[in-house]
Amino acid sequence: KTRMATPPKDAEEKLIKKPELLDEVVLRTNLKKRDVKPAVEAALSVIGDALRDGAEVNLPPLGKLRVVKSKPLEGGAAVITLKLRTPKHATQAILTEDED
Repeated sequence: KTRMATPPKDAEEKLIKKPELLDEVVLRTNLKKRDVKPAVEAALSVIGDALRDGAEVNLPPLGKLRVVKSKPLEGGAAVITLKLRTPKHATQAILTEDED
């Protein structure tokens, strides 16, 4: 099997939370945050629901997500392990960045 590059050790520093995601969408779309927020939250909800239901989610340019395994936790939470298959050009860009 071909192994992907492992995430950098400083991956915690690269954590993107919802406020940062919203700000980036605002920058890239030139829309107002009040217009972006409900759309992004709805999209995340739809994606989350589909993955919890076991559906594959194909979202170019991100890639195709599918559930590999799921483990229920106390209180209704769950740990879901996903596989993300990225498009060829996206994977090459990530590997190139790791080499720098």
